[in-house]
Amino acid sequence: MAERRELFTCRGVLWYLVFCGFAINYMLRLNLHLTIVSMVIPPETSANGMTTISPNISILEYKDRFAWNENEQNLALGSYFWLHWTTQIPGGFLARHYGTKIVFGMGNLLPAIIGFIIPIATYQLYVLVVLRILQGFFAGVVWPSMHNMTAKWIPPNERSRFVSSYLGGSVGAAITYPLCAIIIKGLNWGATFHITSLIGVIWYCFWFFFAFDTPQQHPRISDEEKKYILDSIADSVDEEVKKVPWKSILTSIPVWVVIISQTGGGWALFTLLTHVPTYFSVIHGWNITMTGIISGAPHLLRMLFSYYYSVFSDWLITNKKMSVTNTRKLAVFVSLGMQGIFVCLLSFCGYYPVLAAIFMTSGVTVNGALSAGTLATLVDLSPNFASINLGFSGMIVLSLAFVPPIVTGFLTVNKQTVLQWQKVFLISGGASVLGTIVFLIFGTAEEQPWNKYGKSTKKNDHEMQKLIAMPIIK
Repeated sequence: MAERRELFTCRGVLWYLVFCGFAINYMLRLNLHLTIVSMVIPPETSANGMTTISPNISILEYKDRFAWNENEQNLALGSYFWLHWTTQIPGGFLARHYGTKIVFGMGNLLPAIIGFIIPIATYQLYVLVVLRILQGFFAGVVWPSMHNMTAKWIPPNERSRFVSSYLGGSVGAAITYPLCAIIIKGLNWGATFHITSLIGVIWYCFWFFFAFDTPQQHPRISDEEKKYILDSIADSVDEEVKKVPWKSILTSIPVWVVIISQTGGGWALFTLLTHVPTYFSVIHGWNITMTGIISGAPHLLRMLFSYYYSVFSDWLITNKKMSVTNTRKLAVFVSLGMQGIFVCLLSFCGYYPVLAAIFMTSGVTVNGALSAGTLATLVDLSPNFASINLGFSGMIVLSLAFVPPIVTGFLTVNKQTVLQWQKVFLISGGASVLGTIVFLIFGTAEEQPWNKYGKSTKKNDHEMQKLIAMPIIK
């Protein structure tokens, strides 16, 4: 019965709001990735595996499509990340000063509004690129801002499970691909941007009325739940700690270990998120509907895996079956190590579409353990500066997010062959495995001394004032 009642606590409501928010975030990020298959003219493949696009075909057969080559397509797909990384640290700062409610909300609402304009602007490639840059810029605050709310709302022994709500993005991806396929087939490719943006606006209305930055601000929270939360986080979270220990964060080995691990795993995940629709369409010849289903379904499995693996991780910690650090290392091995192995196996499936679908699905699914791995680790290291940690980490990782599309474009432009895609997946999988090894050797989840930065100084000042105020005894 306790677990049943938990669904109706304010923490439970917040989980669903955050879950849907990240789903919207990914929906607005990924809608172009499948839609672009129907936006461009299908390439003509010669006997030697070379691909070309003829502008004349567009006039005769594809009046609503564009003669964009692979480099131009990757330009459009990768542009979202060009400035996405620049708002990671500002997202953390803004959340600390103005609250996650406004920052997280605007991080989804503004890209949704821009999405309404995309179908009109897309007839000029570089206008589309500019709009995607703006979407990525505004959406960059979403991830780091949420860590600020997590630290203030969630007790340590529930942290893995709550962070699984961040993987709502997987459900967003799972919905986006088949939804876009259905919309394109029933209406047109432009409608995909309108409908996904409308969903984003509707979510924001719920977020505005039901989300609050802290338990103290929530008008409907019970006294029991509020006391439980505040007592649980009392030792690690201090609202009065404002000054950021930049030197300690920038030189923190545990933080950099997380960054290296996330960079390696992110390379593989970005490749799967961005290029799998094109891979299955071009290499395996699947139509838009089948491509949408096979591209989206694994992300639903990723979310389910994330939630139940996070519950398992919290159980390990609560029952002291494993230390927090070892629990995080196990999660990193599952999320990034196994992901890398499956992506490497995918590279050898160019002639076996069923095996390719299995390995791709497995690689995306196991990545769900990330919520109990590197994501939760950033909160463990410093609850007071969790949003800053994630912002700093995200800035580094996402500043490199343009690299996978460039590498993929370099390897596949006018060369859409099994061999070239094998290289793409081997590089991606190898990066994920390397990031795993780094975390297994050097990673830790121990709270860092600088989490109390500014707090001890405040206490010392207070004690000094008391001494000064004491009468002098002669």
